[in-house]
Amino acid sequence: MIIYGVALLAICMLAGVILGDMLGVLLGVKSNVGGVGIAMILLICARLWMHKHGGMTKECEMGVGFWGAMYIPVVVAMAAQQNVVTALHGGPVAVLAAIGSVVVCGCAIALISRTHKGEPLPDEEPLIAVAPVAGGR
Repeated sequence: MIIYGVALLAICMLAGVILGDMLGVLLGVKSNVGGVGIAMILLICARLWMHKHGGMTKECEMGVGFWGAMYIPVVVAMAAQQNVVTALHGGPVAVLAAIGSVVVCGCAIALISRTHKGEPLPDEEPLIAVAPVAGGR
């Protein structure tokens, strides 16, 4: 089941790397610009398109879900490490921009959570039904 997701993930990753390299050349940067993000967007779009047009079997959907779950944390961690090293070598402006973006995102999340209360969660039913014990105890 997992092998079905590998081909789709590989195609999206290759296309994302190629598009990210081309974007880097267009911007005059000697590196890949957004290739991982482009690959993830392509993977999401391909999965939705295949699901809509009946090309997504249950096994393929499980495989794409598995590899998507494995792919995102690993690649994000790799990209974050690379960005931190580059930012520290780039000077204080890059570090201040990173800290500022984290603070702005945190404030936005706090604002959204305070203004949008949402619907309460329904009560959960127990997974195992407990039968009354004979004898009244």
